[in-house]
Amino acid sequence: MAQHDIAIIGGDGIGPEVTREAMKVADAAAEVFGFSLKKTEYPFGSQHFLDTGEIWPDAQFEETKQMKALFLGAIGDPRLEVGKIEYGIIAKARFELDLYINLRPIKLYDERLCPLKGKGPDDVDMVIIRENTEDAYAGMHGFCHKGQHHEVATQTMVYTREGVERAIRYAFELARKRNKRKQVTLIDKANAVRAQDIWTRVFAIVAAEYEDIKTDHAYIDAACMWMVKNPEWFDVAVTPNLFGDIITDLGAMVQGGMGIAASGNLHPGQVSLFEPIHGSAPKHAGKNLASPVAAILAASMMLDYVGESTASAAIESTVVELFKSGQLKAVTTGAHPTNEVGDMVVSALRKVGASV
Repeated sequence: MAQHDIAIIGGDGIGPEVTREAMKVADAAAEVFGFSLKKTEYPFGSQHFLDTGEIWPDAQFEETKQMKALFLGAIGDPRLEVGKIEYGIIAKARFELDLYINLRPIKLYDERLCPLKGKGPDDVDMVIIRENTEDAYAGMHGFCHKGQHHEVATQTMVYTREGVERAIRYAFELARKRNKRKQVTLIDKANAVRAQDIWTRVFAIVAAEYEDIKTDHAYIDAACMWMVKNPEWFDVAVTPNLFGDIITDLGAMVQGGMGIAASGNLHPGQVSLFEPIHGSAPKHAGKNLASPVAAILAASMMLDYVGESTASAAIESTVVELFKSGQLKAVTTGAHPTNEVGDMVVSALRKVGASV
């Protein structure tokens, strides 16, 4: 029986609650499909920092490097300065583990979830590849005359040939693997942000190696417009970090909201991080109101990454059937008790296993 070592950080706010349900489902999948999860839980987050003064100690960070995956519930707390915990946990993982791919599936499971008139599951099925370690997020910023009326603030966008190419190449490989429209769309703003010409040139070079894959291009403002008007045009898209951060949240709303959107932060072949993309929602913490669907789908992505593709697909198809049957009505806060959703998915998943 295969065993997969998983690190878990429930984090802040609703994070521990949705993580509990996601792991409940992952454990059920392990039971049904014959593998095991060795889970190591860490207390890191805002409350832990307030209690101890530590964010993510080096010794525990080194431990996670030896594991197959890391699951994060949510982080963020208004009691702390903006970015304190975010940079100490999510940015630390992304940069120090070189998680250069942000994988964001945008998939509509039920027409009732979509805010767009006349669009159904056949129209919304895409994956956005967001380059995850460069651009304006590289940390090259500064201030001059801080606090004075003539203060100057700067932030440098950074693009390397290696960073751009590996993201683009991943997108082409994924389009080939998905085998749907077999198209990769480059989303940038090279006409105004001239440094992004490196994306234009490298995209053309890599595309020449994939004659079976069609290509398209859209500037970020146009891409946002087309995602709303014609989401069916997209298959796989690849984009720089900053624009990817924006357009994937737009995509989340097209697929039904933050309560259903999951993501992976990947370094293929090495330990990678999976999380629901919603925030910590501290006002809802501890009330058993938050939707765990995004966390459950993030766990599904994690299982696929560690090689349990059958279990991953079973979790996703179970969620789809729960929506189609009307048992799951929405992913908004309070639509269902948090634990009730986890129990629904576990029960349905075990029925799937019994019929296999």
